Amino acid sequence: MQTTIHAAGGDETMEVIVPDVCATASFDSLPMGEMDRLSDAEQSIRNASTTAGVGLLLMSALSAFGYLVAVKGLVVPGDAARTAKNVLGHEGVFRLGILSLYLVAALDVVVAWALYRMFKPVSERISRLAAWFRIAYAGVFIAAISQLAGVFSPLGTAGYTSTVGPDQMHALVLRHINTFTNIWDAGLVLFGLSLFTLACLAFRSGHVPKLLGGLLAIAGFGYVFDTLARVLVQGSSSDVSAITGMGEFVFALWLLIRGRRIAWNGPGTHADPMGAVR
Repeated sequence: MQTTIHAAGGDETMEVIVPDVCATASFDSLPMGEMDRLSDAEQSIRNASTTAGVGLLLMSALSAFGYLVAVKGLVVPGDAARTAKNVLGHEGVFRLGILSLYLVAALDVVVAWALYRMFKPVSERISRLAAWFRIAYAGVFIAAISQLAGVFSPLGTAGYTSTVGPDQMHALVLRHINTFTNIWDAGLVLFGLSLFTLACLAFRSGHVPKLLGGLLAIAGFGYVFDTLARVLVQGSSSDVSAITGMGEFVFALWLLIRGRRIAWNGPGTHADPMGAVR
């Protein structure tokens, strides 16, 4: 839009054409294809964010039941006989716990894919690395859970007890459970590394609050620290991740509540993260 101004000077009239600098150019001036591309990118990020948020919250609930109730709740440290008796007395709960943990491992793969889709516009290379760390962790976790499934081999076979005796059978049950814990602990290093890479992506994204990036980094540190402490220090029962791990839970809530309103303005844009989702 232009404005014409007529200025009189003696016998002559001068015409000045002034461009209207207040005219809006933003999205209206973008080619239709570019607007569609940005819209598709935003929708893809929002869908992936919701999927990841739902998956993470489901994993929290399933792992709380599967590990804290069905496994840890039945184990008596150092007492193989009571542990075996508890497992037999609550066999249904123990089996449901194993199923819950398998579902957690499957959801880990879904969440890895969703987070890859969400952060791919930020850095495809780092997003892929984070996804592979999480998928590798899920594989180790499945290997650990298979040890729990092996608990029922000695308990459910009548001929087994006659060959090895009850004391040895009870010790074998506890050994299976301890092996599950040891394998899982080793795998948590991979999980911690996946959170570190996610924190890096969150800092670079511009649409995730940097506070969440910090919480993810702290959570990743907690998991790695616990595993290294248990490996390097004999008898260590470090459980820092029980506190630092809350960072991932907060991230899951943000993904579900605020992630659906993420505004993506294209690669290289680092807008105010809180304003980006208003």
